[in-house]
Amino acid sequence: MNELKLFSGTANPELAQKIADKLGVEVGELTIRRFSDGEVHARAGQSVRGCDAFIVQSCQTPVNEHLMELLVIIDSFRRASVRRVTVVMPYFCYSRQDKKLKPREPVTAKLVANLLTTAGANRVLTMDLHSGQIMGFFDIPVDHLYSGPIIADHIKNNIPLDNAVVVSPDVGGVTRARALAEVLGTPIAIIVKRRPEPNKAEVIELIGDVSGKTAIMFDDLIDTGGSIIGGADALLERGASEVYAACTHGLLSGDAIQRLAVSAIKKLIVTDTIPMPQGGDGKIAVVSVAGLLADAIGRIHSECSISEIFDKVWKARS
Repeated sequence: MNELKLFSGTANPELAQKIADKLGVEVGELTIRRFSDGEVHARAGQSVRGCDAFIVQSCQTPVNEHLMELLVIIDSFRRASVRRVTVVMPYFCYSRQDKKLKPREPVTAKLVANLLTTAGANRVLTMDLHSGQIMGFFDIPVDHLYSGPIIADHIKNNIPLDNAVVVSPDVGGVTRARALAEVLGTPIAIIVKRRPEPNKAEVIELIGDVSGKTAIMFDDLIDTGGSIIGGADALLERGASEVYAACTHGLLSGDAIQRLAVSAIKKLIVTDTIPMPQGGDGKIAVVSVAGLLADAIGRIHSECSISEIFDKVWKARS
């Protein structure tokens, strides 16, 4: 009873296996199939009665398929009398729809929170939400992890920092970029832009000095790549010597990888919250968050503090 059991949906089984290896457990047997009309069916191949179940499932493209699959898995576990279901959702879908900006718009991030809770999730473990307010959409505990320390380590080991500046690609990401800049010991700059429509961005102004500096743009996610590529061009026009980019969630929709390959960005650093397809002409470096997620899962299972992970990690790097 109360045994830790780890399961994976179809969205990112590679990450689930890495987490399992870190924890020293096996990925549980879970059969997921689709009927001819597209309906999802899920069934654990072992007893989960009374166990502490963790389900690893990011919800990237196809978003609705992966989300519905996750809801079905949660429901099947709840009906199998698990003690607790923790959804390990490294990338939280619909996170950009977190507020109502125009009349008759939905707040879909809140809807997803409601769906997970109603399906039977007892707890959610996620990474780098698009905005912190999403945690308040839940009526169950949410543990929010940050990839900053992992990305900071990679940057320190691979990018010269003697004349570098961390750049927030928009005003909303200033807190995230400032935290990384403090760990790296660099100044910060901010790109001010406007979005005339979804997935379209125009640079209006740059706050801070990038002239002659190595610019490192840091964001929570990159989707089509238009904003980050446009930001890189704007930085070079304002005197930056070279531009790197980093993000937690590399959605890289459509032809984003091809566009990045021919862009001015020297290197893009992403984590494995979402599986990375091949390509990018060697410009994409992937760092794993498996160790961080495994540490958090172990702490949740043993009822230990999650915040201590970052208390000791940030102190060690600052």
